Amino acid sequence: MRILVNTRLLLYDKLDGIGWFAFETLKRITAEHPEYEFIFVFDRPFHPDFVFSSNVRAVVAPPPTRHPVLIFLWFELSIPFLIRKFRPDVFLSPDGFLSLSAKVKSLTVIHDLNFEHNPQDLPWKYRVFYRFFFKRYAKKASRIATVSEFSASDISQHYSVIRDKIDVVYNGVAEGFKPLPPERIREIREEFSEGDPYFIFVGSIHPRKNIINLLKAFDLFRLRTSYPMNLLIVGKKQWCSSSIEETHRKMKYQKDVIFTGRLDVDKLQQVVASAFALTYVSLFEGFGIPLLEAMKCNVPVITSNITSMPEVAGDAALFVDPYRPDEIAQAMEQLATNEQLRKELIRKGAVRCENFSWELSANLLWQSIMKTIHQTQ
Repeated sequence: MRILVNTRLLLYDKLDGIGWFAFETLKRITAEHPEYEFIFVFDRPFHPDFVFSSNVRAVVAPPPTRHPVLIFLWFELSIPFLIRKFRPDVFLSPDGFLSLSAKVKSLTVIHDLNFEHNPQDLPWKYRVFYRFFFKRYAKKASRIATVSEFSASDISQHYSVIRDKIDVVYNGVAEGFKPLPPERIREIREEFSEGDPYFIFVGSIHPRKNIINLLKAFDLFRLRTSYPMNLLIVGKKQWCSSSIEETHRKMKYQKDVIFTGRLDVDKLQQVVASAFALTYVSLFEGFGIPLLEAMKCNVPVITSNITSMPEVAGDAALFVDPYRPDEIAQAMEQLATNEQLRKELIRKGAVRCENFSWELSANLLWQSIMKTIHQTQ
């Protein structure tokens, strides 16, 4: 059996949420199934660390997919050529994209439909591309995998896809996220926060992450309390960040907000584990991996009461209306003043994150691959 895999988002030192999903699941699947041959297709020179085992063959197919036109050419010219050449039993695409012209069974992983619900968050060329093609990808796919029951229902309803065609493959959490000893927490806080405790956000600096309301909430929290608390924003800037910068400039406590940019994995794990609490109040998520990362580190969580976040966090978070900065600020104040609540959330978080692992994710994705291979077209 042969499986052709779109691995264009396996970018060394630049893995994002979807890239981590591909990395963690494919690393395990290829090692656990040596009887299968995997053809990994990259759109640019790749790092050898991504050739996980001897049953992986890596090929580079131009052009690099740097904008929608090149994405279209890659999936409609390069991928069909390789499918004709290698004759795989299935084409797996972990980032949602497919080839509409290729004649092969296909499994696509559509992580969420934020671009359908909040198209204003994307530059117009990506907005038009995604909204035109993804409904066609959903129809073309032999099967679809996604990362939450919320996203499965959303895809089914939005694209009129029967629910039985969609498999839920939850994300996992990396083993490196774990509690730190007090002395190391003090060192990290000295390095990043002048020794003060801090709330933390982890993710792209992007409108759907609701950074604007988080900044407003932090200002309210500092106005209401005397706690010497900072806010760390960890992640790279993406589209439409000028309004975030303007909100930051207008803050009374702007000096207590620290934008770290992207951090390497080891440092990210330590910065999360040294936080006072995670403030992850997105407007839309298909899953929300930072929720589990914080819980694994014994860091309490404040998150949104909408989309997939209640499904992922269960009973182990303080839930807020992400459109109300005052409510977010109130949750921050609750954690700062109620040590018993904080300990209870940490305890529940440790239990909750035991339900998620990349081993489970890989097994669920493999089951979906097998369903795709063996189903009749």
